[in-house]
Amino acid sequence: MEQKKDWVKDLIVYQVYPRSFQDSNGDGIGDIPGILSRLDHLSALGINALWLSPVFRSPNDDNGYDISGYREIMDEFGTMEDWDALCAECHKRGIKVIMDLVVNHSSDEHPWFLESKTSRDNPKSDYYIWRDPKNGKEPNNWASVFGGSAWEFVPERGQYYYHLFSKKQPDLNWANPALREEIFSMMEWWVKKGVDGFRVDAISYLDKPQDFPDSAEPPQPDGYSFSSSLINGRPGTHAYIRDMNRRVFSPYNVMTVGEVASKDAEELARYVNTDREEFDMAIPFVAPIVEINTWSPKKMKQDIQNDYDALKENGWWARFFSNHDKPRQVSLYGNDKEYWEVSAKMLAMLLHSLPGTPFVYQGEEIGMTNMRFPYIEDYNDPDAKNTYHQHILAGDTPDVALKEAQMISRDNARTPMQWNATENAGFTTGKPWLGINPNYTKINAENQKNDPHSIFSCYKALIALRKSSPALSRGDLEIPETGSDTLFALKRSYNGETLLSFHNFSAEPSKIPAALVPQNGEVLLSSYDREGGYTGPNLRPYESVIFRV
Repeated sequence: MEQKKDWVKDLIVYQVYPRSFQDSNGDGIGDIPGILSRLDHLSALGINALWLSPVFRSPNDDNGYDISGYREIMDEFGTMEDWDALCAECHKRGIKVIMDLVVNHSSDEHPWFLESKTSRDNPKSDYYIWRDPKNGKEPNNWASVFGGSAWEFVPERGQYYYHLFSKKQPDLNWANPALREEIFSMMEWWVKKGVDGFRVDAISYLDKPQDFPDSAEPPQPDGYSFSSSLINGRPGTHAYIRDMNRRVFSPYNVMTVGEVASKDAEELARYVNTDREEFDMAIPFVAPIVEINTWSPKKMKQDIQNDYDALKENGWWARFFSNHDKPRQVSLYGNDKEYWEVSAKMLAMLLHSLPGTPFVYQGEEIGMTNMRFPYIEDYNDPDAKNTYHQHILAGDTPDVALKEAQMISRDNARTPMQWNATENAGFTTGKPWLGINPNYTKINAENQKNDPHSIFSCYKALIALRKSSPALSRGDLEIPETGSDTLFALKRSYNGETLLSFHNFSAEPSKIPAALVPQNGEVLLSSYDREGGYTGPNLRPYESVIFRV
């Protein structure tokens, strides 16, 4: 069944993390004029949608995911006129503009919260979630994602407010119709300004159980327990999303992608099954430590099959290996040392061979890698700092705690974009807000843009292929059995066109089974193009090859 908004299937989305993309004024912080100055890079790559991580006014407790003004631009990023100019130039280039919206919570510096906390009977008093103390303490034992209690006391009201994330990110009360209307009218305002779509952050937590029972999950070292099983994906949350769809998404034909916490493909499908009228697609959030400890090529292959089966009749997929919350993909799934280039290409070729809308995260297209800062003080990510302190509380040494923080830190993906080999990688003329990876002299866009065998050139070729090949943008998926957990085979077919691809997820050679080797296949792309391309039937370490058969 085709979706009504079929144009969504032709998008190749590039995510910009504005703080780290390009600084235009030397203050060390990326900004909107900086993004505008680098649109040639995106046009050369071939993408046709730009997802901006939050650029709204914010005190930056969580790097913009704590919004204090939904209709204003953060001073550090520029002005609304700068945003208008960026939007207009993107549209001139055929690039859709996708805004990152945070509506589970706001900043505690938002005017709504400043008014709400003054008393129990002001007009905004019910815009947030307030509860009386229980036995002189917090209303329950719930933990914040960033550590400590999920409740913060406000003397003016004599009550606690709930915050799933930082105490500077109070959760909005979606049970209040007036609050919902504020959110919907704000979204409508942005659409009328030219926004083509929304990526909606942390959307699976909108509805909370009104009795706020204690969590039975094991307590953290600080004594508080996570409440994810009690608040994630409740029926009320889905009802609120459908309201959002009816009020804004469908009438204005905008592209939507929800960031959701889901334990399996079936739960994810509840957000994107077309008949449910919620989102066009969803990005599942998996805590970095969980993904690092549980992923394997075998699991990834099974997840691809499960995701496809769950939505192939009535839905669509967001396809990504990287974003601002995850370790760099070549460091997590590939080999960022001996096989850095070929494994980066292999990951790209695998992802872009899958059904769904591909998402490219800034720097992925040049193979940027994780960055291990030597001291916890060098980190900006509150999650990394919380991980460090939780390990210290649990009795680990500072060295062990730092290694755990380094592994899961979201700063791995947030180090500044590496444009060239000049000072600060061409990102800024000032002091960068976050340390730059020392490998920028080797890994940078300038080194790759004119190299026909670079990772950047591989991405260009993949994006061009996707645009010209209905089998990739619309085709069915078959995953033939290869007899190996680390050898992926993907077959995409549509209207008489068939593409067959193989991907070796290993540092060891792998042989394509004789029955699968195409007899008259045309090699379209190879991750070993620098070495002369596919020589088969043995695939070299991290080799990918795409055939037209």
